[in-house]
Amino acid sequence: MQPINKFLAHGNATKAQGHDNENLRKQILNNPKIHEFISQYQDRLTPEIINNSLSSLYEYYLSQEHDDPVTSGYRPELILSGQAITLKYVPKESKLEKDREQSIKKNVRLINLPFALHDVRLSQVEMAPGRAPAIADIQTFLVNYSKNHHPQGLYLSGDFGVGKTYLLAGLANTVAAMNRQVIFLHLPTFIANLSSHFNDNSLADEVQRIAQCDLLIIDDIGAETLSQWSRDEVLAVILQARMDNVLPTFFSSNMAMEELKEHFKETRNAIDPVKAARLMERVHFLAKEIVVSGPNRRN
Repeated sequence: MQPINKFLAHGNATKAQGHDNENLRKQILNNPKIHEFISQYQDRLTPEIINNSLSSLYEYYLSQEHDDPVTSGYRPELILSGQAITLKYVPKESKLEKDREQSIKKNVRLINLPFALHDVRLSQVEMAPGRAPAIADIQTFLVNYSKNHHPQGLYLSGDFGVGKTYLLAGLANTVAAMNRQVIFLHLPTFIANLSSHFNDNSLADEVQRIAQCDLLIIDDIGAETLSQWSRDEVLAVILQARMDNVLPTFFSSNMAMEELKEHFKETRNAIDPVKAARLMERVHFLAKEIVVSGPNRRN
């Protein structure tokens, strides 16, 4: 076998993609990345293998000079396969990142919440003192969730505007990046809009989807106006199913848990402490309370 360096300098002209041109051949073989590849495998390459692979090398050479819309988002890699050099197209990091973002949006369903919450990342959340305990517990949850899909969730209580919803959006998108299905719903609006499901009899299916998703986040619980029916046949059914199946559930509220119990007692037409206590039993099972404090960031 001729030494590779000698072959590159003095090899015979070979047709490559219709160009029978020694000068073009030298340009291809002296391309820095191609030359590096040939040097890396010089103990396995022969002049015949290189000559027979010039079409692949030419395609790789052109990819350095021009963007091909057909292969947009991918980059070619040279590989030695048996007695030939071939190309393998692999996704660029930009495409992988775009695919990740699309996957996150696909896996998080927002119900009556701003679409912009899709873009929140935990890494963007400011580590303020009032948020630190919640952030630490969310991070602990994520570590446990990666090993076991049934850890207990959190109940984030605190004043308006301290960032509870923002924190939970970061959590939702992190879990979605694990290819898990997340539903993030604003409870007051969801309860107020229940009648929209009556015309097409879709309420049972909607409740089932919410009850069975991998991760459920209920935002602003305690701010809704409940009827006996919406409390006992909708909210209680969802929380019971999640408790029975030990499915992670998170809450945000301006009320502490003890205040929420009082809220659940009274509906539009009755006061029922027993049913309120049963509902709170499910909330306590599903989540641990953490207080989030700080300035009102909405101002």
